[in-house]
Amino acid sequence: MDLLLKFLAESWHVFRQAAPFLLFGFFVAGLLRALVPADLLVRHFGGRGLVSVLKGALLGAPLPLCSCGVLPAAMGLRRQGAGAGATTAFMIATPETGVDSLAVTYALIDPIMTVLRPIAAVFTAVVAGLAANLLPERFIPALRPALRPVLKAEGAGCASGCCFGGCATSAPISPANPASMSARLREGQRHAFGEMLADVGLWLVLGVLAAGAISAFMPPSFFLDTLSGEFTSMLAMLLVGVPMYVCASSSTPIAASLLLKGLSPGAALVFLLAGPATNATTITVMARTFGPALTGVYVASIAACSLVFGLLANRIYAALGFDIHAVLGSVAETLPAWLEIASSVLLVVLILRALLRSRQVHRACAQGVATTDA
Repeated sequence: MDLLLKFLAESWHVFRQAAPFLLFGFFVAGLLRALVPADLLVRHFGGRGLVSVLKGALLGAPLPLCSCGVLPAAMGLRRQGAGAGATTAFMIATPETGVDSLAVTYALIDPIMTVLRPIAAVFTAVVAGLAANLLPERFIPALRPALRPVLKAEGAGCASGCCFGGCATSAPISPANPASMSARLREGQRHAFGEMLADVGLWLVLGVLAAGAISAFMPPSFFLDTLSGEFTSMLAMLLVGVPMYVCASSSTPIAASLLLKGLSPGAALVFLLAGPATNATTITVMARTFGPALTGVYVASIAACSLVFGLLANRIYAALGFDIHAVLGSVAETLPAWLEIASSVLLVVLILRALLRSRQVHRACAQGVATTDA
């Protein structure tokens, strides 16, 4: 019973620290949805040059989509003429970082990691995009018409219509669907705290519970005693992160808890980069749609760049004389307790509402499909 209470207390502590910054991150994500035209990405993703790859990485970086949720968006871009390199860069930069995950990184870890994380994500995306452009077109198959049913069958782990590529609760703003600024802002916030929160809400809670379990049950010097080697700990985080389904936001409290147990900053960065961008489902769907060659470039680029930036992160912290373990969560601790508690309660209510509405949408979609088939 004591262990259970300790686990619940640690989980609640992590959730309280993260909640205000998560709400802010989703609010900014709603603003991006409202202010960025829906066809902007497609217009700038054509070609096989460096510029299109950079655009894919930079425009994808602030969007808070999971590795599963980004697949339909990337496939839509590819269908509309986006180059293989730009599409690959978009698929990596988008799940590895986002305004919500950066806010939580700032709250739970420190400012240095908050800066390193997006830089590493964009660099990895550019490297992968340029490598993808070197592949002959014959190694990258055209998207098949049966793509959507594949995603619906194999996209386990995603909650909303965003991941399944259909049955969205709101139509995107586009030149064909004009609206006033106030209407666009309302639609953006509905999307952020509706479909988007339904996508990551459950996994965010699971990430917080995992962080609570690590804090409660793992010995304080676990990594110092068992994985003390610099490269060994980073390789272990890479092997754990690649097949694991974890979004950028939910990976952050897990990484923060591991840092408290002695994990090095570089190994934590490896997990923060590799975990959100890959999982078994994403790799399987990619192999069946974009081909094994592009999938291999995707995974290899993430693995190699994660390890390189992990080594670089350790050198930066050492050169600055900055002890990451001494400042973990210092930003969140400056917030008043009433704000943390109010934000936590509000976030729980919003997650439950988003998940409930997502189930209603899926039920309506399923009934519509059954009616159409009949």
